[in-house]
Amino acid sequence: MTYKRRKYHKGDTHLKKGWRTKRRTKDLDEINEDIKDEYAPALLNQEVDLDKPGAAQHYCLHCARYFIDNKALLDHFTTKVHKRRLKALELEPYTIEDSERAAGKGNYVLPRKRKIETQPGKDADKIEVDDDDVNAAPATKITRTEDNTLA
Repeated sequence: MTYKRRKYHKGDTHLKKGWRTKRRTKDLDEINEDIKDEYAPALLNQEVDLDKPGAAQHYCLHCARYFIDNKALLDHFTTKVHKRRLKALELEPYTIEDSERAAGKGNYVLPRKRKIETQPGKDADKIEVDDDDVNAAPATKITRTEDNTLA
């Protein structure tokens, strides 16, 4: 015996845009503008905003994400998501001039690769680490000196 298919989500077409844009982040061309020297310091040194995670003090410039503390930001720098974003930002963004060259107006020039490095973390060398966490896999390299202090 066959059953009629029930269309539970038939009337949800007005909600589709909200579903598509729920976790939308900046595109690569917008991030490329943010990386430039005139905009980057303003994004890395933002005023305290209590509505954003970590009061907007820990921001990944390449991924356009806020983090709750410096340790979370430094852990993020070692993730695949961040490394993939750095790899995607290596190529220069596509411009209108490139599209005109590809269409036959002028000579086509291959996009150049850039060297993109992870931003320096705030106080990366001053992370507080408990003695219990020394054996765990840390975000940064922690070593013990001869007098049993963490360095």
